[in-house]
Amino acid sequence: MKAALENYHARMQRVLDHIDRHLDGDLDLEALSGVAAFSKFHFHRQFTSTFGVSVHRYVQLARLKRASYRLAGSDAESVTDIAMDAGYDAPDAFARAFRQRFGQSPSSFRKSPDWGAWLMAFGPFDKARNTLMQIIFDHDDVTIREVPPTPVAIMEHRGDRATLGATIQRFIAWRKAAGLSPATSPTFNIFRSEREPAVAADYSMDICVGTDRPIDESDGRMKAGVIPGGRCAVLRYPGNTNNLEPAALYLYREWLPASGEEVRDFPVYCQRRLSPIAEVPAHEVVTELFLPLK
Repeated sequence: MKAALENYHARMQRVLDHIDRHLDGDLDLEALSGVAAFSKFHFHRQFTSTFGVSVHRYVQLARLKRASYRLAGSDAESVTDIAMDAGYDAPDAFARAFRQRFGQSPSSFRKSPDWGAWLMAFGPFDKARNTLMQIIFDHDDVTIREVPPTPVAIMEHRGDRATLGATIQRFIAWRKAAGLSPATSPTFNIFRSEREPAVAADYSMDICVGTDRPIDESDGRMKAGVIPGGRCAVLRYPGNTNNLEPAALYLYREWLPASGEEVRDFPVYCQRRLSPIAEVPAHEVVTELFLPLK
């Protein structure tokens, strides 16, 4: 039973990876059912029941996600070109779909992207990739690494996770103004509370960017800090995810008791290869979760 279920999920995962790699290609029902080796007459229902979103909507969200990166990342490409690459025959059709998903026109998003609304719009997409297809970790996925101290600029989020999108938006705006590219300045999240504390207002997380530049004390948004060096258990999580709770639970519940190690007095944190809002395909992103050890 377990082996059959794992095989079924592996075939479905193959479809998601194929979509990531072939956004410009033929992603109709027949092509994708062939990737999974399922009957085209049943595949759309299998996909929807597995991921909670239809094949068509998932592909549309994947293409709109890439389009939004291109809009926000540069003014060099025309909206028409981006619309055509997203699978739309005309810019007005693309604009309607874009506004429906994100609450902004493509041109407005290019000038001042609302990343909070953007994150909300991709809830079904993230759930399909990261929640329903659980990644199974084992002891070999964890390495112990000596980590050097890392100076960072910190934006603190304190309060309900429902408002986290606005904090991320402010962080991205500050980082962009400071000229700290996610490709060269690492991004960290320090998790100072549970993902879902008993009291929502007690949620606490720091969003950081690696830099040793002085931070203006009058800035009001950022403060200087250091992620301390030392031994860490490091678990690599494949794919871009906003929910590292399964990985953290594995470290605390499975790996730590069996390892004989003891934790150090610093919270668990992660490093993303690029910013959470970054122009990189989901299958190429790796997030590393660090559990500080004595």
